[in-house]
Amino acid sequence: MKKDVLLTVAESKRLIAKGVARFKPVVKAKKDGIVVVATGTTNGYVYEELLDKKIDKRRYTSGAVLPKKGDARKRLPAEKLSDLVLRKGKIDKGLDRFTAVAEMGPGDVFIKGCNALNYEKRIAGILIGDRKGGTIGSAIGHIVGKRITLVLPVGLEKEIAGNILENSRLLHSADAQGPRMMPIGGEIITEIEALEILCGIKATHIASGGVGGAEGAVWLLLQGEEKPLTKALALIDEIQGEPPWLG
Repeated sequence: MKKDVLLTVAESKRLIAKGVARFKPVVKAKKDGIVVVATGTTNGYVYEELLDKKIDKRRYTSGAVLPKKGDARKRLPAEKLSDLVLRKGKIDKGLDRFTAVAEMGPGDVFIKGCNALNYEKRIAGILIGDRKGGTIGSAIGHIVGKRITLVLPVGLEKEIAGNILENSRLLHSADAQGPRMMPIGGEIITEIEALEILCGIKATHIASGGVGGAEGAVWLLLQGEEKPLTKALALIDEIQGEPPWLG
């Protein structure tokens, strides 16, 4: 059985967050170890799904990408929420995304959003604006050295035509201006993986874009047996209508 569905950017973020919260390494680390949710627009949804509570997601950002013109930036609250760090399911207010990695080890999970995706190559790209490498630059040594599981929630809207490795080289050149880019590998979770985790259904990205609120939207073709397909369609029906992030 096959059925096509459309997800706006906000709906995709909600779906991906639900998938992350049910991803087995995250479930285990939440129960037995440490989970860090780095700030970011998609990770605001992850925050909500992990704790089953609503937050002002506008306050859980770092370097949000906004239009160059208009009043979007003025609509962001000045006060930020503290980083979410869970230790055995409880919020550890003594740690943040920078300090927690010193106490983490194998089986623990660090969740970081991305800015670019080469889906078939399983490579993501993270824009770096900070001269010290930002969140990922600070954490990556611990993540690699200690075998911490890196989970990368990223919507298919961020699939790019170019090669992330080549783009990283271009942005790193001495005469470049603006952000740098760090290529990264990890447990990439898009809408495709989320639907597999949550419903056991296969999804294929067949088209993108729209207008009237569907800018950045993705078309997915769902394939599977009647029961998982029905479950997936019910979940998507529940998610559809998710308000835009800046609302």
